[in-house]
Amino acid sequence: MRNDRRDKKTTKKNRKNLLLVAGVVLVLCVVMSVGKVRLEEKSAACEQRLEELEKDLSKEEKRADEIEDYKSYVQTKKFIEEEARDKLGLVYPDEIIFEAEE
Repeated sequence: MRNDRRDKKTTKKNRKNLLLVAGVVLVLCVVMSVGKVRLEEKSAACEQRLEELEKDLSKEEKRADEIEDYKSYVQTKKFIEEEARDKLGLVYPDEIIFEAEE
């Protein structure tokens, strides 16, 4: 009978330990699942931000090209002549300007 009691106590102890281990494993699974979901959300937000930054980069590269083209144009004789005519009102000595009457 003593062995039966020991076996029953040992069996109850084993069940309690097994339930405890199962509970701990279950809690760890829940915690890991929540962490995974948060990481996936953060990853999606980072990917969206990366796409936005890549678009901004391409816009800025295009703008830099336009500025470089304008810089080259500003150094041409044609630009200098246009600016002299428009802003300073200068003309060539043999040039005749006709203005419309209002």
